[in-house]
Amino acid sequence: MPTAAPSIRLRHGRSIGPGCPAFLVAEIGNNHQGSLATAKEMVRAAARSGACAVKFQKREMAALFTKAGLEAPYGGPHSFGDTYGRHRAALELSGDDLAELKTLAESLDLTFFASAWDAPSLRLLVDLGVEMLKIPSADLVNLPLLRLAGETGLPLVVSTGMSVLADVDAAVTELRRHHDRIVLLHCNSSYPCPDEQVGLPVMDILRRRYGLPVGYSGHERGLGPTIASVAFGPAVIERHFTLDRTLPGTDHQASLTPEEFAAMAGMVREAEAAMRVARKHLFPGEAAAAAKLRKSLVFARDLPAGHVLGPEDLTAKCPGTGLSPVLGDAVAGCRLLAKVRQDEPVAWERLAAPESSDVGPAGLPQALSGF
Repeated sequence: MPTAAPSIRLRHGRSIGPGCPAFLVAEIGNNHQGSLATAKEMVRAAARSGACAVKFQKREMAALFTKAGLEAPYGGPHSFGDTYGRHRAALELSGDDLAELKTLAESLDLTFFASAWDAPSLRLLVDLGVEMLKIPSADLVNLPLLRLAGETGLPLVVSTGMSVLADVDAAVTELRRHHDRIVLLHCNSSYPCPDEQVGLPVMDILRRRYGLPVGYSGHERGLGPTIASVAFGPAVIERHFTLDRTLPGTDHQASLTPEEFAAMAGMVREAEAAMRVARKHLFPGEAAAAAKLRKSLVFARDLPAGHVLGPEDLTAKCPGTGLSPVLGDAVAGCRLLAKVRQDEPVAWERLAAPESSDVGPAGLPQALSGF
């Protein structure tokens, strides 16, 4: 298995990688509907919702689409223009807009980055001084764009939807020619993704195969798969973000509102806390509970001095502050040094070892509570 890559350090004191809390990304994408004012409102809402970063998308139409693609008719309830080109252009923010959003995000202690869908967009983002770049699933097989991204030296978050492992192999091989500050995001690019198609265990496959930090980009409607992904140690968790799931646009149905994102963030942190202990361990609160709820050995009836104890002379009752019932076999066969009463706790100092035993009274097992 490849050697695990080190954590990726960012500004604002954050790191991404092994041993770090999941880096929570609010994927705003184009859910701002082309409005800078809405985009700013979304950045503020993401900051209030527990996000570590906001992510946008940038496209240069002429570089991304053919002329025929731009001129193709595009109608329907989610259309923002009568052709696909006009539709896409209506959803785009300018470089100046993105610069304003970056300044706002960083003032709120958020990392700002974006998906670069083409070479001009990638160069624009680099010129803006972003800390990292996102490669969308659609461009996982776009080796020329991957090469340009790798040459920037910036950390790269790479989504792996729409792909098979051979596609990921080729992408990772190309990017590693430049550096290994790469995070692979497992995702299913269906919008929304049915829960039964999420495939969270693939995260472990990616981690073992490439030795890189792995994360989860969720496109499901709810929160269950995203919270469950914490069990697979995600370096990054990305969810699409919207102010209103009823707005026109295909992403909104698989996006979280600020309230939902905040709930997710809280549950992720709770789940991370629940994953910190990786071995069976007894905590002080459990010991207190055991003292109250577990049982101790007591005598089942009144017995005279000299009596040799049998199993029928012993029982187990609360509280659990005396000898543990696990010592019942060791107590059976011992001789009483003094008379005892029913329900009296069994104590070693009242017992003599069986005559056949080579262990004397002083050598009897010490009192155990079982916890």
